[in-house]
Amino acid sequence: MDDQVKKTDREWREQLSDEQYHVTREKGTEPAFTGAYWKNKAPGTYQCVCCGEPLFDSETKYESGTGWPSFWAPVEASRVQTETDQSHGVTRTEVMCKRCQAHLGHVFPDGPAPTGMRFCINSASLKFVEDKKR
Repeated sequence: MDDQVKKTDREWREQLSDEQYHVTREKGTEPAFTGAYWKNKAPGTYQCVCCGEPLFDSETKYESGTGWPSFWAPVEASRVQTETDQSHGVTRTEVMCKRCQAHLGHVFPDGPAPTGMRFCINSASLKFVEDKKR
């Protein structure tokens, strides 16, 4: 990818709130049912809070009951990357922004059709841009 976003730790700290930094740069997790977007139902696009890359669309968002925004697919598969996460004594699949390597959340194979996937994403890793024309 030619447009990779790379910044120093200091630059990320200056750009992001403490919670955004913890989630995206230190692979943290916000508490369930506390994020800004877990119950958002407005039409629009969810961008990476770090680099602005459009990652998820409200049309793929659904209520999973987990307390985090959940999507059955990203805008384009090429905009996210995954890797095995074995922290916390369990094997999960971490989801990151491919453009800037921000930690977004995790993906699980228990979502709805058509993909059967649940991208469980931290609100702190996202910026929502409402589309009032939809």
